[in-house]
Amino acid sequence: MGSALVHAVLGAADALDEGVVVLLGHPDYYPRFGFRPAAELGIDPEVPEWAPHFQARPLTAYRPQLRGTFRYAAPFGEL
Repeated sequence: MGSALVHAVLGAADALDEGVVVLLGHPDYYPRFGFRPAAELGIDPEVPEWAPHFQARPLTAYRPQLRGTFRYAAPFGEL
């Protein structure tokens, strides 16, 4: 089920011409879907302690200019 959801999200994001998908997750699980440490793409988490688990997957519309500090939308900070 989890693999199917990841594939669905990646396919939908690619179809919407998103350049990259980022996530906070287990570093041993997500590389099978093409995720790698986000820092390799110049994308940093807003909380430095997240870095070991902060990963990114470039998509078809990826551009190297997509870099900097990633910030979750405000509602996530309210959880």
